[in-house]
Amino acid sequence: MHPDSKAQTVRCLDRINLRLSAETFGEIDEVRTARPGNVSRNTWITEAVQEKLARERTTDALQISERRAHG
Repeated sequence: MHPDSKAQTVRCLDRINLRLSAETFGEIDEVRTARPGNVSRNTWITEAVQEKLARERTTDALQISERRAHG
């Protein structure tokens, strides 16, 4: 399957099923309730995904930069 073919089926805002252990949900609930205000699980997980994507972009950019510097 071509990588772009799946991306075309994702709507602007889409739902997924996510399987996590009860322990993981418990940890998420602990940290999100410690934050000021009311942060839903969905919001917390969305923020976590965005943080991970940002780290991956930074890592990818550093690796590309290192490859260019070394040859």
